[in-house]
Amino acid sequence: MSDGSAPGGWLAGFNAMPAGAAEAELRACCASSAFAARVAAGRPYAGVAALLDAAGAAVSGLEWPEVLQALAAHPRIGERARGPGREAAWSRREQAGAAGADARVLAELAAGNRAYEERFGHVYLVCATGLTAGEMLERLRARLGNDEDAERRVVREELAKITEIRLRRLAEETAA
Repeated sequence: MSDGSAPGGWLAGFNAMPAGAAEAELRACCASSAFAARVAAGRPYAGVAALLDAAGAAVSGLEWPEVLQALAAHPRIGERARGPGREAAWSRREQAGAAGADARVLAELAAGNRAYEERFGHVYLVCATGLTAGEMLERLRARLGNDEDAERRVVREELAKITEIRLRRLAEETAA
């Protein structure tokens, strides 16, 4: 991937966008409005690496209600994201490992999702890119043993990974 800083590149366009438009682009990567406002306010970025660093710091700095806002935009693992938007398409692509799973694994994921939501009060979030349904299920089961503080740390880490992947994808898809 290009660093996006070449004249006319995605990053140059992103740096020049009005704040509201930049925030809308960022919310496609992490649905927290606080995240989007913080990262947009840090413009201009000299390169994609600087943008990714700022995004990682912004995710780490989110208050828990702001994390919950981001989580609300994610479908349950094993459930297909609906809608025509790029976020739904990205989610379907990220969870591709669950698409070919057998009925037993999908049923166990559904039961695990319910148990997780009952325990922690929010959707189970995992960076599913490259994982099989079985691997997602294995991670879900392991995380059910976490206490609240440990799980919140893991959720932030997973959200940061997903956000980085989506920011990279955004730069790649719109740079062409």
